[in-house]
Amino acid sequence: MMGLIHRMPFRGMKNGGFLQGIGLTILLSIIAKLLAYLPFLSIMGQLVIAILLGILYRAVRGVPVQAQSGIAFSSKRLLRFGIILLGLKLNVLDIAHAGYKVVAIAAINIVFTIVVVYGLAKWLKVDKRLGLLTACGTAICGAAAVVAIAPQIKAKDEETAVGAATVAILGTIFTLAYTLLYPLLGLTVTGYGIFTGATLHEVAHVIAAAAPGGQGALDMAVIVKLTRVAMLVPIALVIGFWDGRQARKEQQQELQGQKQQGQIHRFKWRELPVPWFIFGFLLMSGVNTLGIIPDEVISALLVLSYMLLAMAMAGLGLGVDVATFRRLGKKPFYAGLIGSVLLSSLGFLLVHAFGLN
Repeated sequence: MMGLIHRMPFRGMKNGGFLQGIGLTILLSIIAKLLAYLPFLSIMGQLVIAILLGILYRAVRGVPVQAQSGIAFSSKRLLRFGIILLGLKLNVLDIAHAGYKVVAIAAINIVFTIVVVYGLAKWLKVDKRLGLLTACGTAICGAAAVVAIAPQIKAKDEETAVGAATVAILGTIFTLAYTLLYPLLGLTVTGYGIFTGATLHEVAHVIAAAAPGGQGALDMAVIVKLTRVAMLVPIALVIGFWDGRQARKEQQQELQGQKQQGQIHRFKWRELPVPWFIFGFLLMSGVNTLGIIPDEVISALLVLSYMLLAMAMAGLGLGVDVATFRRLGKKPFYAGLIGSVLLSSLGFLLVHAFGLN
């Protein structure tokens, strides 16, 4: 089937290459969805599998040049629609009912992890954009955070793909570690749920790791995790403005070096580094909170959301060759690994410090 898509000529069709690229990402996302039902691969989740399939497909088959436009459409445009629909997962009332302590733990963990992982990445001489993507993915919500932050800092596709894959692999490793360590942690069902939701990367990782604690741990873990997902919006805005400010400083220095201080950069609203699709995410979370749409429809839209995100992940994977991943991925992995260990340690301490065990 992959070979059929790869060889499909689309003769006589003006947009044949575009459709070929879209078709390839759809195919990989469907395969990822099916593989995600398997026992071990279910821990990784559809998004992680999709990006790995994209990398594997490129390494084995190569990517047709004429399909690039369709692949780019999936990895950029469809990505935004997927993130918007992902807002339907979030119920603001659930977060409010969880209490301020849970929100505080989520916020502390996010800020701590971004600072630590980004600092480690700089120390390891990782490119600024890739280091920031790895930090945000580790701190907030895995691959979804990476691809949401990427437009803010004008990250390259290969940086986005490597960042998403790195965080996803780390999350899978820590998910397996949590399930093995659960009997030894000495946490209550509620405490373990909070600990898991506050420290693991993807929603799929949280669900898989919390399962040994039972339904009570699972419910609490998902609420805490979605609290972190909700913080994607303010974090994305802050990072966007910060990166824009850094860029303007560099531009001013360049102008001064060229003795062109007289040039004035006029403010334009469209140049604001605001991810407008994030407000669609907020709108959808509001719709879910108000209960306007039936649960069955929301479930179907969330399936569509993950399918669109999986297509975007596959598209990103198709843009990365194995050599690039080896070249760029090693140091971010080390930074994310150390940061994840510290995040888990901090999360465990905060559960006890806040009296939530």
